[in-house]
Amino acid sequence: MFVSNENAGTVSVIDPAKRAVVATITVGKRPRGLRVSRDGGSLYVALSGSPKAAPGVDESTLPPPDRKADGIGVVDLDKLELVRVLPGGQDPESFDLVGDDLLVVSNEETSEATLIDLDDRAIRARVVIGKEPEGVTTAPDGLVWITSEGDGLASALDPKRREVVAIVPTGQRPRAIAFTRDGRLGVVTNENDGTLTLIDGKNHASLGSIALPRGAGSPPRPMGVAIDRDDHTAYVTTGRAGSVAVIDLDKRAVLRTIAAVGARPWGIAVGKDGLVYTANGPSNDVSILDPKTARVVQRIPTGGSPWGVAVTP
Repeated sequence: MFVSNENAGTVSVIDPAKRAVVATITVGKRPRGLRVSRDGGSLYVALSGSPKAAPGVDESTLPPPDRKADGIGVVDLDKLELVRVLPGGQDPESFDLVGDDLLVVSNEETSEATLIDLDDRAIRARVVIGKEPEGVTTAPDGLVWITSEGDGLASALDPKRREVVAIVPTGQRPRAIAFTRDGRLGVVTNENDGTLTLIDGKNHASLGSIALPRGAGSPPRPMGVAIDRDDHTAYVTTGRAGSVAVIDLDKRAVLRTIAAVGARPWGIAVGKDGLVYTANGPSNDVSILDPKTARVVQRIPTGGSPWGVAVTP
């Protein structure tokens, strides 16, 4: 299991059996989105030279960006070291693999999706997408879905035709998107209105929304989403609310909320062991959740504001 640490410029390697960090890999500035290749030999991680800033900040007050730091880092998982950095457009944040030879990257600052040829190690195309593109997920049918924070949309990109073929309205400030393994259902997290948008994976249309319940503290701000391998359950991090919402995808309803997960949990993944892992930025750790007992069983320090979590396919 791999965790990107945005402030530290590193990736932590976690052994799920030992429940401990077993290696730390230096990768570059602001690592965020990350994916493991299908053969398990490489880890790809989005790197950015743009200064870190909170939403709505006056950009004129920020230090200048380091555009040379932008790219997609490639980590050799046998050597556990960074071996190269691929061009990834400006300020790459999230991405996904398409087959074995293509990456599709969201470039928030330029409202583009960048297509990277992994064989040629070069940019194949750039496609105009919605405002402030964020989450990227390849659906089982081969379309690449990209959320757009700025205009509340999820767009389906055909990577072969290099064009958007479907657009679905979402809630406010959509973040992540995930699909069931059979491709029938997509789940989008909407940070600013505390909802999830459900997408018909076949007809590319909205199936409505689910509102997350508000507890006694901060309201839920849905961020990351991971779907269990059985396709029946989704897990959603709630940011400042510090919890994980458990969604019954068959009933399309909130099943329960796991509280006190960590400080502002963001990235989330379901391990092969069935446990759920969250990256908690401000508390500099990763939480392990047992969905059967709805409890946090352990927290693993990583340091450096962990952002994303990736597991081997």
